[in-house]
Amino acid sequence: MLRAAGSLLFWAGITVSSVLLFPVALLIWLVTLPFDPRRRVLHQFTCFWASLYTWLNPAWRVQIVGRENVRPDVAYVMVANHLSFLDILVLFRLRRHFKWVSKVEMFKIPAIGWNMWLNRYVPLKRGDKQSVQTMMQICRERLAEGSSLMIFPEGTRSRDGKLSKFKTGAFQLALETKSPILPIVVSGTSKTLPKHGFVLRGHHEIGIRVLPAIPHETFAALSIEELTARMRAMYVRETGTDGLADADAAPASGDARATGS
Repeated sequence: MLRAAGSLLFWAGITVSSVLLFPVALLIWLVTLPFDPRRRVLHQFTCFWASLYTWLNPAWRVQIVGRENVRPDVAYVMVANHLSFLDILVLFRLRRHFKWVSKVEMFKIPAIGWNMWLNRYVPLKRGDKQSVQTMMQICRERLAEGSSLMIFPEGTRSRDGKLSKFKTGAFQLALETKSPILPIVVSGTSKTLPKHGFVLRGHHEIGIRVLPAIPHETFAALSIEELTARMRAMYVRETGTDGLADADAAPASGDARATGS
């Protein structure tokens, strides 16, 4: 009963604060529009906005390791494992400039989704080949302008905390644009808020580990499929989980090169 009440308070807090903070985001967008085409200032405000929910929750202790591995003068293809909705909130705690690649439904959420549009984050409609092609082109443009991308290569949240199959889109982008890959390992969020759940679960340690960047020249000779397989194997080692370990092969969901959250 207490968990349900606390969870209701949490989600109500997100709703009310979003209504209050979106006008501030809109004002920042208007003021900085002439001199900040990459929306760096607005993204930093969005990092503050999202971080409020973990800063103010005494049940969550977020530990971030390796923030220094994110160089401000480099545009990365950032990839992270995806355990929970909370991954989005805690990854904003990095306070580094990037553009999310996210399912288009997120952009339809009042206030939060509108702010995503203002930030020029990248929408994706799952299972729609034209949307995937458009998303890939926008991602190339964002990298060319100097903005990093944040992508969940699993495409959706894990059902059981184990690593799912990786889609190839993020790694195709890294190969095509000669961008370094920045691996990020998330832990603890699935215990706090599992997929398809809205009730928060007790006190948990949440971890974000930013690993050293992987330069393009170290994987330039690989195919997209080889790079994807190697990256997933690295995440299996780093997380100690493998959702495909008991299956000879797992079918891909949606387009084989789609990415999203």
